[in-house]
Amino acid sequence: MLMTIDVGNTNTVLGAFDNNESLVFGMRMETNTKRMADEYTVLISNYLQLNDIPVKEVDSAIVSSVVPPVTEQIRTSLRRLFGIDCMVVGPGVKTGLNIRIDDPATLGADMCCAGVAAKTYYPLPCIIIDLGTASKVFAVNEKGDFLGGIISVGVEMAFRALSSGTAALPLISGGNVQHAIGTNTIDSMRSGVIMGMASMMDGFVERFTKEMGSVRTIVATGGYSPLVMPYCKSDMIYDADLLLKGMLAIYKRNS
Repeated sequence: MLMTIDVGNTNTVLGAFDNNESLVFGMRMETNTKRMADEYTVLISNYLQLNDIPVKEVDSAIVSSVVPPVTEQIRTSLRRLFGIDCMVVGPGVKTGLNIRIDDPATLGADMCCAGVAAKTYYPLPCIIIDLGTASKVFAVNEKGDFLGGIISVGVEMAFRALSSGTAALPLISGGNVQHAIGTNTIDSMRSGVIMGMASMMDGFVERFTKEMGSVRTIVATGGYSPLVMPYCKSDMIYDADLLLKGMLAIYKRNS
């Protein structure tokens, strides 16, 4: 069984694929740079137990991380728990993805895994939308080349900026938006952030499509996508496990 771990700035997503390449479980935990390897060992062990997966069933692991201090703690915990050295997505790991940005070495592991998953599992050309701590939109062309994209503020970041940058606006969380025209402060903030994000996504889909010539698939992932997608006009596929699938594909290419 292959353990996949995606370490993001806000959340860390764990998953495990069986020998039939089926995802047998997926769980999230907070990314915490102060958490030690022993703590990760206990948490991962507990998650496996909750899903009735014996530790001995896990014989391989791959990690994608944009938080280097956490990467090393998780590598140590996996070594203690399973007795294996995990693969880490980064330089030296074959992805099969032709990265056509100015400096390919600067591409985040998360964006690399998402690009590999799009190339492997979806019709190309493809636009990928990842709404997490940051909001990202990037493009993979008909040849499977990673062209680049945009990075902007995330949903929670926008809410925090509104609250911290003003004297009177409260800190709120996301929620359903009933009308574009808010009639109170909370609804106006939610409309501004959620519908504003949806409008931005639609705008970039339109601009990307124009630059690429055509697009066959738009796939969305990330924790905030389900919140924003209902207000988008573009036809999108939601794939919560996109990055984990990309890690599976990368592991297979290197094993």
